[in-house]
Amino acid sequence: MFKENVREMIDAGAAKIPADMVIKNGQLVNVISAEIYPADVAIYRSQIVATGDVSEYIGPNTQTIDAQGKYLVPGLIDGHLHIECSKLSMTSFAKAVVPHGTTSIISGLDQYVVTAGLEGVKEILQEIDASPLKVFWGLPFLTPYTLPQSNVGFNVTAATHKEVQKWPEVFGVWETVAEFIENQHEDVMQAIELARENRLPVFGCAPMTRGKKLNSILCAGVRLDHESYNHEEMMEKVRKGMYVLIRESSISHFMKENMKIVTHLNPRLARRVSFCTDDVIASDILANGHMDKLIRMAIAYGVDPLTAIQMGSINSAEAYRIDHLVGSISPGRFADILLVENLVEFNIDTVIAKGKLTVQNGQMAYDLQPPKRSDLLLQSMKLKPVLAQDMCVKTELKEDKVHALSLDVDFNVPFVRKGRNVELKVKDGVVQPDIENDVLYATVVERFGKTDTKPAVGFCSGWKLKAGAMASSCAPDDNNVVCIGTNSEDMALAINHLAQNGGGQVVVRDGQILGFLPLPICGIVSDLDPETMAHEEEKLLQLTRNLGCDLPDPLFYMCCLQITAIPDYAITDLGVIDFAEQKVFDPVLRCSCSHGKMHQ
Repeated sequence: MFKENVREMIDAGAAKIPADMVIKNGQLVNVISAEIYPADVAIYRSQIVATGDVSEYIGPNTQTIDAQGKYLVPGLIDGHLHIECSKLSMTSFAKAVVPHGTTSIISGLDQYVVTAGLEGVKEILQEIDASPLKVFWGLPFLTPYTLPQSNVGFNVTAATHKEVQKWPEVFGVWETVAEFIENQHEDVMQAIELARENRLPVFGCAPMTRGKKLNSILCAGVRLDHESYNHEEMMEKVRKGMYVLIRESSISHFMKENMKIVTHLNPRLARRVSFCTDDVIASDILANGHMDKLIRMAIAYGVDPLTAIQMGSINSAEAYRIDHLVGSISPGRFADILLVENLVEFNIDTVIAKGKLTVQNGQMAYDLQPPKRSDLLLQSMKLKPVLAQDMCVKTELKEDKVHALSLDVDFNVPFVRKGRNVELKVKDGVVQPDIENDVLYATVVERFGKTDTKPAVGFCSGWKLKAGAMASSCAPDDNNVVCIGTNSEDMALAINHLAQNGGGQVVVRDGQILGFLPLPICGIVSDLDPETMAHEEEKLLQLTRNLGCDLPDPLFYMCCLQITAIPDYAITDLGVIDFAEQKVFDPVLRCSCSHGKMHQ
């Protein structure tokens, strides 16, 4: 990321070397001094070297951009993003978001980590370096994030932190889940202690965390959090010294609720608040925007434009301690500058990223090409074929009906699954799904060749499938293959199709593949252009609609079933997980006998 010679940059700042580019006649939005005023900007290589009167910086070969009175806004920062959830490679993702003003992202690259390990991440970092998009990498605090620990391709441990925290690409410890601090997990404690030694910030993941538990993780050194489920929770975190991020993703919508700490409680808090998307998909980006969308939303909720822009730029930079590099239009920072006609409408015309004219008239100004992929990234699926007879829930209870727990998805917050007690029929020792009452089979199959155990199967509700099955190998946090379905045969077909074709997402019905989106890179992403990816997403969405599902994004909601860090239940390759107890349990709870007596 840091390529420029310091002495050369000093000379460029002193106007001893002509600027490569000058932006003239713009209105500079100064997010540090909270002012807007006429100013020109001089750029040398990838950095800003002067603002204000830059006439002395112009040489015979200096490129001049006439801003024509437009506002000069710093490049926007997504403060917390699992880029891989977009199913787009880094190159394709840059094509999607840079035209929307996003020039920097903070990410753990955690799904690349668990599928391809550190050598795979090195390849991704090289790809990032060649793109206009900067990624400030936080080394995941641990992988996998699951409690109890599931099986993944690569485990981040304390030993990993001892080595990798010293890499120049690492800017902190990523998404440290509160429960691991509360339990004083040995590897996590060592990772935090190493971060103190290396002066790296610790990024938090503390959903629904308040009171003594919040005090505890703050005492561990957690600096910021992106997981507040209401504004009261967020307010407590701010009062106790945290930087907070408002999350507005493709499937989780918290902007309106959490913005109340600024619009309803105290507008002075705004400088402690920044934005993130966490998880976004191509169709949403193309239809609605990325960080520019969040700026417009904040303005619509009553925040003045300058404050909203601060939330989308300098606030994140300060929270993550990277404001000496990005977040403002200031000498010495990366030359990430947006030309915006109207600050309220916030439609971006031109983007300069890393000092290069990257977007003109809302379109990429040059063609980004992905790198050649190694076998390490292209051969991550080591899943053995599964049998239909293994895609069901069996019981030793000698009854015709049993009570079971089904993971019931929240329509508004897909990360949250509540327990739904259901009564299900038993046939030949197999507990049957109940399609009419929206109880489906759900399973997660380990796909890295780590185990030989048969898949664990449970139940899920909320999808309303009337037939068929769907599966995905892109599924945070573990990226094992997750599958739900109305019958065992279609589930086995879906899983085996992904195993045989290098990963992706698939929809199946009556023994037929209805739709398949290949994700050949680590089984999680593709080099498809954003427009093509959005088209493929729409095709799969319509197929799930035809099967009866009315969730906003059925496949994305399904992928969240593996996340154990958020209450109340999840499912991993180990089985159904109780968040509170942090252990695997049998989803068949008890039998329902004909004489009415209930048995545990």
